[in-house]
Amino acid sequence: MILPIYIYGQPVLRKVAEDIEPDYPELKTLIANMFETMDKAEGVGLAAPQVGLPIRVVVINLDVLSDEHPEYKGFCKAYINPHILEVSGEEINMEEGCLSLPGIHETVKRGNKIHVTYMDEEMKPRDEVVEGYLARVMQHEFDHLEGKMFIDHISPLRKQMIKGKLNAMLKGKAHCTYKVKTIK
Repeated sequence: MILPIYIYGQPVLRKVAEDIEPDYPELKTLIANMFETMDKAEGVGLAAPQVGLPIRVVVINLDVLSDEHPEYKGFCKAYINPHILEVSGEEINMEEGCLSLPGIHETVKRGNKIHVTYMDEEMKPRDEVVEGYLARVMQHEFDHLEGKMFIDHISPLRKQMIKGKLNAMLKGKAHCTYKVKTIK
């Protein structure tokens, strides 16, 4: 089922998400719906707060990039209760966008290596060091679980330059091809 994506201004996007228990109701259905929603919106990642749930669940699908990045062939994973323990490595600038901020793309600096813990879809604990583009996507999505958005990482000048677009979203004006939930 396609879920509406919550747009900038929705309070759930600024809440710190809660860990969930292994018996969270309908978790597999939620994960399937999140993948379907993300794919329909042509995203590579989606966090539960972006569909209105203040819980620590993220889905990432990098298979769509496999033509240019063969290492991501078949990469489609859910992360339950993820936490970044450390960000390290070289800081790299790269343009980011977000399904909750349609039409906004800004350059964000992030470390290219992270140490992360999470549970997989079978609720098995995982502890991994991740590098490269996947580390960036994970940082972006896991930020949502901390009540942060990628625009929190840009300079005050850049934020001022996109203020009009952000204010339009606060007034319920979001132009995109997928189903959304605005505050108006």
